[in-house]
Amino acid sequence: MQILVVEDEVKVANHLKIGLEEQGYAVSVAYDGDVAIRMFRQQSFDLLLLDAVLPGKNGFQICQEIRNLGSDVKIIMLTALGTTDDKVEGLESGANDYLVKPFDFRELIARIRAQSKRNSNDYAKALKVGDLELDIARKTALRGEVRIDLTAKEFALLEYLMRHRGRVLSRMDITEKVWDLDFDPGTNVVDVYVNILRKKIDKDFPTKLIHTRVGMGYFLDDLEAES
Repeated sequence: MQILVVEDEVKVANHLKIGLEEQGYAVSVAYDGDVAIRMFRQQSFDLLLLDAVLPGKNGFQICQEIRNLGSDVKIIMLTALGTTDDKVEGLESGANDYLVKPFDFRELIARIRAQSKRNSNDYAKALKVGDLELDIARKTALRGEVRIDLTAKEFALLEYLMRHRGRVLSRMDITEKVWDLDFDPGTNVVDVYVNILRKKIDKDFPTKLIHTRVGMGYFLDDLEAES
């Protein structure tokens, strides 16, 4: 696995590099956000360990820029910013996980391995519900012959709904699986993203695919249902 460590504290970065290489990982280091983006564009990485507070672009900006490039590389944020708002901002920016400093190195390794297992899951490469098609490899969505432009997080949410076609998913289910949060962030981020998806994949089509089960959650199906 190729890992890019983005950390401006030299001692911390070197400690991470040495420890990760002892675990058999190939490690590169960037000490500021601008260099990190440049390295990411020039080299293929499987995972980023990303500090939030950096010279140049900060960690949240780097996350957003990488996701805007269409990359689904795994990103774990490592930062002393440990409030719930900070965690939510990091995850909404596109991070897959969030680890607060100081942390136990064994926990970091466990989280890296967890992300690696998610990468290797034998999922279907394409999903189809009614006339909606999702190409997992190419990260594209089509409804009929109309291409639907999605951000990385919108794509992840739509993929989760399609993989569980017809199943009512609670806001907590979606928060945990799409945002990798095991707590209620205290925001309506799920509702906001579901509404965005509705505008993109349902608004201009006669059959509505995303439905609401009041008080329970959301589900996606090609059958007409109350919404």
